[in-house]
Amino acid sequence: MSAGDKALVLFVVTSHAELGDTGRKTGYYLPEVSHPHRVLINQGCTVDFVSPRGGKPPVDPGSTEQMDEISRSFVDTEAWAEALDNSLRPDQVDPQRYRAIFYAGGHGTMWDLPDNERLAGIAASIYERGGVVAAVCHGPAGLINIRVGDDYLVDGKTVACFTNEEEAAVALDDVVPFLLEDRLRERGATVIPATAFQPQVVTSARIVTGQNPASAKGVGLAITKLLEDPAS
Repeated sequence: MSAGDKALVLFVVTSHAELGDTGRKTGYYLPEVSHPHRVLINQGCTVDFVSPRGGKPPVDPGSTEQMDEISRSFVDTEAWAEALDNSLRPDQVDPQRYRAIFYAGGHGTMWDLPDNERLAGIAASIYERGGVVAAVCHGPAGLINIRVGDDYLVDGKTVACFTNEEEAAVALDDVVPFLLEDRLRERGATVIPATAFQPQVVTSARIVTGQNPASAKGVGLAITKLLEDPAS
């Protein structure tokens, strides 16, 4: 990807706002959007946003309480904030336009991304054309039912995700509809965990995954590396 190459990347965010039956709110996790977005924009990419319902997706309130400079800059940049708040519906997306798709995390993803067939089809199309599929933290929930041909996309791949240990540490292992680490293993993936809440980014056959919010920037960097050299 040359400096002037405006590679188009599709960011997927959740539309789900309820944390199970707890009465607490959830949604996408802001730094898991803002940090990869900053990396990709700085590399000359253009980013579009899509969510299962389209329109303004819910943000996890815990992710906006103490924003760092990168997240603050994202929400204060009108064009970026408006693009996210007017996210596309999956039926408005032409996968042929995109060189990469990235699933941002946030607990909401666990409810509305795994069984979204249209989003899975978009991701499969991008991957089959030689593009990049990426996700961070709970974002890999969107990968578990993607198929390429008859096989699950993650089958035989090494991946990272929010681990069982981390889910227990935040006391949500009995709230989420399934444990992401377990489900990825069931789909044939090899999960490579780091110490809880430490950065971990894994690249495997044009699939980039990160373990937690601390991994978000690294996922962005890994995406740009693959866009520059798909064989890397």
